[in-house]
Amino acid sequence: MTALTVAGLTLREASRRRVVWALLVLTVALLALSAWGFSKLIGLDTELGTMTSGEARLVASVLLNLIMFGMSLIAAIGTAFLAGPTLAGEVESGQALAILARPVRRSQVLLGKWLGLVTFGCGYVVVAGLAQILVVRVTVGYWPPSPAVGLALLAAETVVLLTLALLLSSVISPMASGIVAVGLFGATWIAGVVGAIGGALGNEGVERVGTVSRIVLPTDGLWRGAMNAFQDPGALLQMGTDEGGFPFLSEAPLAPAYLAWAALWIAVIWGLTALSFQRRDI
Repeated sequence: MTALTVAGLTLREASRRRVVWALLVLTVALLALSAWGFSKLIGLDTELGTMTSGEARLVASVLLNLIMFGMSLIAAIGTAFLAGPTLAGEVESGQALAILARPVRRSQVLLGKWLGLVTFGCGYVVVAGLAQILVVRVTVGYWPPSPAVGLALLAAETVVLLTLALLLSSVISPMASGIVAVGLFGATWIAGVVGAIGGALGNEGVERVGTVSRIVLPTDGLWRGAMNAFQDPGALLQMGTDEGGFPFLSEAPLAPAYLAWAALWIAVIWGLTALSFQRRDI
């Protein structure tokens, strides 16, 4: 049995879980609400007068980042709670014995499960994210400067989180691994916002909180790169703000060194997961 065979079985099993239907319902609701909201932007009366199409596109640029964060949160919750039962759940129920009793290495099984979850998570992010971008295009006429880069970074964020969730599920229960993974995702985002505010205020100590959090868990760093790819290039200047003044604007694209670190982080965490899974009693 090869890793690709296990990946196919994992993908098929993941598609049958109830969490997938929850993801679908949440995504459709988010798309419908955003379509209604974006359609009301042009011609909206404000204190400064009626909003023009250009102003609506600028606001849509910021709101798109907000909605994409909601999309990434949905993906984070879904993948985290899929990863736990996929590994730890099968071990606790004894289902893993049916596979591991055959002449197949545990690392192959783990790789197959990881590939299946990556395919599912990245597929969801790309399809749902592209649908949201098309909604904004149709309703407001705004198209992000680098949608492919933004979607790729959101997919990478999903890979980071599900890899972490797999590591956690190899040592704790399925439910606990999902809760801890999502909690760390939220904590890292909050630390990133706090760090950005510290940078805007010139407080290096507080700013370092965000920097360290993005190194320890790259989800927030990848998210900030995705925001920069989705937002209007002149949004920061036109809105008279900076990165620290608003949590859904990003000042600059990601450096290649950070992307390399994220890839290394995934490889290291996967290796630790393989080591933990290899030593676990089945």
